[in-house]
Amino acid sequence: MKRKWMISFLVGCLILSGCSGLKNIQDVTYVVAIGMDYDEEKKEYIAYLQSLNFANVAKVEGGKPTEPIPIFIASATGETLNLAVGNLYKKSEPPLFFGHVETFVLSQRIVRNHFEEVMVEIGRNRSLRHTLRVMTTDENISEIFNIKALFNYPAIYTVLFRKEKNEVYQDEIKPITLMDFLRAYYEPMGVAKLPNVKIDSQSWKADGNYPILFFDGYTIFQQQKFIKVLPFKDAVYTNWLLEKKVSLNQRVDEEGKLVAAVKLATPKMKVKYKKGTTTPKFDIELTVPADLIEKIKDIPEQKLTKLVEEDIKRKLTSIYKNGVKNKTDILNVGEKWYRKHPKQYRELKKSNGFYLDKDSLLNLKVKVRIFHFNSYKYEQRNDEGS
Repeated sequence: MKRKWMISFLVGCLILSGCSGLKNIQDVTYVVAIGMDYDEEKKEYIAYLQSLNFANVAKVEGGKPTEPIPIFIASATGETLNLAVGNLYKKSEPPLFFGHVETFVLSQRIVRNHFEEVMVEIGRNRSLRHTLRVMTTDENISEIFNIKALFNYPAIYTVLFRKEKNEVYQDEIKPITLMDFLRAYYEPMGVAKLPNVKIDSQSWKADGNYPILFFDGYTIFQQQKFIKVLPFKDAVYTNWLLEKKVSLNQRVDEEGKLVAAVKLATPKMKVKYKKGTTTPKFDIELTVPADLIEKIKDIPEQKLTKLVEEDIKRKLTSIYKNGVKNKTDILNVGEKWYRKHPKQYRELKKSNGFYLDKDSLLNLKVKVRIFHFNSYKYEQRNDEGS
């Protein structure tokens, strides 16, 4: 019995000794975000690292810290991405650790001139997970990394570190992971998009302007090429059409005057392709559940519903036509078409031309149904108003 106890004790010691090489959490510098820019004059990459200590990571129990906790930001330059980051190793004690990087921010200069090589380097780097969030910006990356969340909460509570939520996104753009972006980026048809992060210094104040971060649009790519930055108004509408768990607050106008406000829940969009065509020709059927938020003017339900449907048609058609003008498949109708029509796609691929035009969208049907009226009393009326 004693012999068995000694053997168990020795085995336990051997197992525990395997952890002896691990470092304490205070003995490494945890990098949580990486930024990348490019100096056109010097032909050098600029790398930014954002690091937080453990006082930054969690909200302090019982309230916020009595003293502000600094955000540590490092930067260095190099002829390549790896050389730029490598120049920071010798200047960082405790040593750098990249196992907890959650966000990658790319400048618009990188996007326009060196995007492909940067994506290749990020994809092959074993220290970076494919679940990290990727975004672009035309702001100074150092300034972005220095901004905290509201009420002086740590930077990890800003949109830089926003994760996929179970609840609905309301009038905002969802974050995108590296894995999801690369999947769309290398598709032969359809667009890939990255949220564009911006600084807003006007909306919030605390003894003065309090800057915050938000997504103000999409950086759009088609067939591995940068196309344009889609502004927030179109980007959030596209986000609502194509993503899950997104809702929009929408004003309802009649002859240029506000009559109501509605909340549009996640729509169901069906794309039906016409058979026997060499390029995508399609109909769109959009079913939209909605809630009445506010009624400014007394208006019949059917009239209200019709106004919302016409407004959605107008906006969707405008987004589609602007996409065609810029040779982008903003609604991603080509992605499913080429899978269902491989022979036609092979013939189309030989032409090297863009596969959509303004007449590719044959019909658009929008059906809106209001489920909740927010305690407003409504009389059901037919189309003639009787």
